[in-house]
Amino acid sequence: MTTLQEDFLNYQAKTTPHPLGIEVKKAKGVYITDTSGKKYLDFIAGISVCSLGHCHSKVVTAIRKQIKKHMHVMVYGEFAQSAAVSLSKELIALLPDNQESVYLTNSGTEAVEGALKLAKKATGRNELIGAINSYHGSTHGSLSLLGSEHQKVGYRPLLPNTRFIRFNSENDLSYITNATAAVILETIQGGAGFILPQNDYLQKVKTRCQKVGALLILDEIQPGFGRTGTFFGFENFEVEPDIVVMGKGMGGGLPVGAFTASHKLMKLLENHPKLGHITTFGGNPVIAAACLATLREIRDSKLLTEISKKEALFRAELDHPKINSIQGKGLMLAPMLENAEIANLVVLKCIEKGLILFWLLWEKKALRISPPLTITEKEIKKGCAIIRSVLDEIS
Repeated sequence: MTTLQEDFLNYQAKTTPHPLGIEVKKAKGVYITDTSGKKYLDFIAGISVCSLGHCHSKVVTAIRKQIKKHMHVMVYGEFAQSAAVSLSKELIALLPDNQESVYLTNSGTEAVEGALKLAKKATGRNELIGAINSYHGSTHGSLSLLGSEHQKVGYRPLLPNTRFIRFNSENDLSYITNATAAVILETIQGGAGFILPQNDYLQKVKTRCQKVGALLILDEIQPGFGRTGTFFGFENFEVEPDIVVMGKGMGGGLPVGAFTASHKLMKLLENHPKLGHITTFGGNPVIAAACLATLREIRDSKLLTEISKKEALFRAELDHPKINSIQGKGLMLAPMLENAEIANLVVLKCIEKGLILFWLLWEKKALRISPPLTITEKEIKKGCAIIRSVLDEIS
């Protein structure tokens, strides 16, 4: 009889040649338990997904309650469903006044696709601008605006008329012209090393977009839903995007995405042609119920007020001579090591010691730290002690 890992390797498609292969039995709070009973402290939260930790009681309760009512009926077109409508209404209340309508999708990358289509429809233009070292997903439109050429090898042709600017470079703003439909940026660049915008950069991009009639799309898929200490990451930088894209931590562990815009913009998807952007499962009531429970817990609890204190504790506990700096904000942190080899070794050795860290896409000298927002001070200290012990062992 084959083992779970053997069947995993044989039947399930992989994204790397050497997957970690941890055999998951259960997960609760900030811990994952494998089939041998070994517990792992989770410092990545499913890549910033499990914002309230694994199997949060309020999320589970909301899912169970909704399942007893109905699961899938029809999501777009004709049926109004309480979970999705309540989610949309309460989400809009947390956004700037220019955000009035929500389009719910299955994933962040699908939300990016919808946002790009909306920008082209709204402006009548087809040039799209992204940032070097950006990441917005892996579908063809998202991949076209992904800022790493290496990742695109083998998939061309992609969308035409795409250009790239350097994140935080004011000199590159002149590339945004009256031919540009939209500029799409991560509020905080994720794969590049959790890079923060500097010197009012996002405001300057918005000003340039307004001057030439382009739209600003901000990708909040990772920094959104409380990860930086504000509900949305862009709130830290005093900018109001035209379109907001979100996902990951929005679902409390279930797959979801969304993009928001004004009524004027969103109505463009209704006609010429009708069904301008459609989805079979976006707005699924079970997932919407999980999202709504997640939103309310982040909004109504003390979690947001605790993020800065937890960030400060991480920075203090990771004061180590082998850590050159710590990039990022809130619970979206990237300790920078001397080189990629050391970073790789630290990740693997920490996993051996029961701490799950991970890598970033493009910045290989970095460690990914993006734990559940619910992590306690005791758990932060425990995980950081493991990281320090591993660094001490490395010569």
